[in-house]
Parts: sequence; C-alpha cells; structure tokens
Amino acid sequence: MDKSDRDYKSVIFEIEKSFLSPYAAKSYETKGRVNPIPESPMRTEYQRDRDRIIHCKAFRRLKHKTQVFLSPEGDHYRTRLTHTLEVSQIARTVGRAIRLNEDLIEAIAMGHDLGHTPFGHAGERTLNELTNGRFSHNEQSVRVCEVLEKLNLTAEVLDGIREHRIDGNPKTLEGKVVGYADRIAYVNHDIDDGIRAGLIAEESLPEECISVLGRTHRDRINNLVYNLVENSAGKPYITLADEFERALDGLRSYMFANLYTQSEAKYEEVKAKRLIESLFDYFVKNPEELPGLYKNLLSEYGVQTVVCDYIAAMSDRYAVKVFSDIYIPKGWQEKSREF
Repeated sequence: MDKSDRDYKSVIFEIEKSFLSPYAAKSYETKGRVNPIPESPMRTEYQRDRDRIIHCKAFRRLKHKTQVFLSPEGDHYRTRLTHTLEVSQIARTVGRAIRLNEDLIEAIAMGHDLGHTPFGHAGERTLNELTNGRFSHNEQSVRVCEVLEKLNLTAEVLDGIREHRIDGNPKTLEGKVVGYADRIAYVNHDIDDGIRAGLIAEESLPEECISVLGRTHRDRINNLVYNLVENSAGKPYITLADEFERALDGLRSYMFANLYTQSEAKYEEVKAKRLIESLFDYFVKNPEELPGLYKNLLSEYGVQTVVCDYIAAMSDRYAVKVFSDIYIPKGWQEKSREF
C-alpha cells in the first residue's frame, strides 16, 4: 500500500469538496480549537469532536437523566440519552438529504444536552431561580465541554451546542438543523410517551395540527423531515413551510398545556424542586464537602457556579442518593467484632 492509499483524510476532504452544498461547513475550513492539537491522519476535526463527546462521562450519565417522566418504571420511556440519539438520527437524515456536513451535525446533536440537569427542565428551572437567572442547560452544556470535561471542541460544535435552543441562532446550517431536529424529536416522542402513560390520548391532539403533520408518530416525523428538506435544499437557510411551522408550534403548545405542566407526571416535580433546592443550599454553605474536581474550581468560578456544576452533572438517582446521604437518618450498623 503506497502513501496515497493511506491518506484517508485527503479522500474525505475531496468528498466534501465534491459532494457538500456550497452552504455546508467544510471540516478543512474549521475555525479550530482554543487549544490547537496535532491533526489526526484519519479523522476530520468534527469526527474527533463527536468521538470526544461520546466517550466522555457526561454523555454516559444521560442514560439516567429525565426526559419527561421522573425515573419511570417502564422500560420504553425516553431518557435524555435516547432523546439525544433521536435528535441525531433526525438531524443526520435532513443533513444528508440537503448535503450538509453530517459529522458536524452528529457532534452537535450528541453534545447538545450534556449540561442538562437531573429531573429534566424542572431541575433547570430550579437552578435558574436559585442563581437569579444565570443557569441554562445549553450554556451548561458548553461549560461541560470547556471546563468540566475539557473536551477542547471546535468553534462550530460549541456554537451549535450553545445555540440549539428554540430562540438560538447558530452560525452554521448544521447547527440550525440540529435545532429543528431537537424540536421535532421531543414534541413527537413526548406525545408517544404521554400516550403510553395514559396521560394524553391520540384523539385529543389538536386537529388543526395533526391534519397537517400526520395522525401517527411515524407519519408526523416523516412529514416534518420531508418538509424541512423540501424547504431548505439548496438554500442558505433552514426552514419549514409556514403551515408546518404553525402546526409544530401548536403541538408544542398543546404539550405544555396538557403534559409538561399540568399532568400527573409533573406532580413529583414539586419534590424534585425541593430536593435540588436542598442540595444547592447545603453545598453553598458547605463547599468543602464538594468532590475534589469541583473544589478545585471554587477560587476561579465562585461557589454558586461550581455548586450548579456539581448538581447539574448528577443523574436523577445519584441526586436522590446524595440527598439521602445528607438528610435521611440511617440506622446504626454495628461494626464487626473480633472474639
């Protein structure tokens, strides 16, 4: 095998030049990393970012973090990890169809919720209230990448993670696709989980929305993906048709009114809020009890920020364990004696 046969990355660059849309982000044009590193002979910088995210501890913890239902007993409800995988799948399908950079899309999608708190948005709202509006999961996701995990990601991936929120404005079309995929995924899979839990019914979904998007989970996702591709291909922007945008927003509003804020599934959030408040209060008053990684950050970032780092990193069950260790009395366990 001669050297040209082994120059894998040059082949990828040639494929990008010949295949990708003129509006796509090219990996060889990345703005790079804050801390430059030697190039890989095989992987592009966006591939490396995806791999760094997938292999980090914060990504693994997503499997035990709430999507909608707090610590559900059933095996088929989504978690923050399965949500992330669904976002990636939808975004990559759109990206490939309109010839965007799939590696960049996948890296952003895999990292977009790394900073999510235990107990879903209930945990996020609580930390935001406790810090007077200074906490959000998208900014925390970037902080996980830059400070806590030190992933040293490219500028384009960090931008896509930071700006994936509904009112965000990513600099790349790949980031915009992930933003749409996030909405498409959570609205539709949360409907699916809500129906499975018996908290909403298929027939209660607003007719003006499902008549446009489709009457089944499969049809809605397929139609939204197809419409996003049809309205974005060959253009310097990403958009749905107005009718589809209104229908998706209508379903999202329905979910807030009937599942996210009003259903039986949310009653436990009051307890989750108090648990987060109790942990925050304890560690702000006792920062010396923080694990070593977090204690080392106190002088640079301040106690409230670092306590948020620690709490946001917890899975649902670990947050309950830490709360129990601090506040729940334990029975005396007699030490073994030698006779």
